[in-house]
Amino acid sequence: MASLDSIKAPIAEEMKSFEPKFRAFMASKVALLDRITHYIVKRKGKQLRPMLVFLTAKMFGEVTESSYRGASLIELMHTATLVHDDVVDDANKRRGIFSINALWKNKIAVLVGDYLLSRVLLLAVEHKEHELLRLVSGAVKSMSEGELLQIEKARKLDIDEAVYYEIIKQKTASLIASCCAVGPASVNQPEETIEKMRIFGEKLGMAFQIKDDLFDYQTVNKTGKPTGIDIKEQKMTLPLIYALNQASRSEKKNIIGIVKKHHDKPVEVQKVIAFVNGSGGIEYAEQKMQEFRNEALVILEEFPDNAARKSLFELVDYVINRTV
Repeated sequence: MASLDSIKAPIAEEMKSFEPKFRAFMASKVALLDRITHYIVKRKGKQLRPMLVFLTAKMFGEVTESSYRGASLIELMHTATLVHDDVVDDANKRRGIFSINALWKNKIAVLVGDYLLSRVLLLAVEHKEHELLRLVSGAVKSMSEGELLQIEKARKLDIDEAVYYEIIKQKTASLIASCCAVGPASVNQPEETIEKMRIFGEKLGMAFQIKDDLFDYQTVNKTGKPTGIDIKEQKMTLPLIYALNQASRSEKKNIIGIVKKHHDKPVEVQKVIAFVNGSGGIEYAEQKMQEFRNEALVILEEFPDNAARKSLFELVDYVINRTV
């Protein structure tokens, strides 16, 4: 599997230039706000989203100032949703790092999220990036709908495979899809190309989320996400959905009963993990993840064979083989 550094190689200069530009887009005249946004930039992760914007732009030409603005729109919007999510979930940490609400309390966190959303709108309007704003806003609409659909279904635990795919398409894949559409849009590619790359991103996003959900059933994982957390939060993910479909009526009733009433008991959660591992749920989810991976690569094959496309191929495999 290629390393992230080698995948970034065709866009190394662009990634280096991106951070100061992104920091400038977040700048404020309020010292407290600047301190918090500095903390946000400092705790950046793998930077998958700007990587996708720059790689999908560079596959068709040279990265432009519009590409930088597009990557910033996505990062600002995504960061705002994460800040608000942590308040809603009362989460003190994200990937092992203290959340904004844990350090500065809920009221400030909500206001910071609002500020970031306002920067998205102003950045797009000031530079007349209306098409990029449309692509990014569509993703946020889908993310909100997906979150609400999951909450609605979690009450009855009646999520089947089709509903699960709809939830992850909206919650996760929509944002990755928008990254892959923003890239070509920022270098003036035709609508047909932008849409094909959006679908590529959607397939990649589906595989990404299934991989994330598989981590929950590992005895050891490096994600900073505690094993069994989805069960504790009563989330029905693909490995569990498949395992329940293979179970007898009594076994299914027993497992659903644990998820509904005993999800806060570690011993009971381990029973669910063991049930999924013993029922083929992991293998089935891995098979579906591979199918989405293959569909994404078929789309990439249609486009120019260059260094950026090679990195996108490698990035798809990195997503499904990662250990964090």
